Amino acid sequence: VQLQASGGGLVRPGGSLRLSCVLSGRTISAYTMGWFRQAPGKEREFVGGISWNVGSTYLADSVKGRFTISRDSAKTTVYLQMNSLKPEDTAVYYCAADVYGSFVAMRGDYWGQGTLVTVSS
Repeated sequence: VQLQASGGGLVRPGGSLRLSCVLSGRTISAYTMGWFRQAPGKEREFVGGISWNVGSTYLADSVKGRFTISRDSAKTTVYLQMNSLKPEDTAVYYCAADVYGSFVAMRGDYWGQGTLVTVSS
């Protein structure tokens, strides 16, 4: 299984970015997918996940109301729409996938390479 993340960059406070993550490799469809982030000097934080079956979503309190997570109909691409970005959202964002995992507490069975989001004026 391979995960390829993209969409990071530099954005001003209050701006928006959309991250994408494409899952490829094995054809098992029951993957919970989601996002973690790690800011400089801090531990990795679970941002949110989307269930493998009905598409239920979970978002951490720190991003709720500003970020949304979604996926395509083929269940191979997950998106993280980030609005009203703040400097404290600056981090490397990693997509992850779990086999039949929980979308509210992902394990991180598989990881993407990370994409840097910098929020600065």
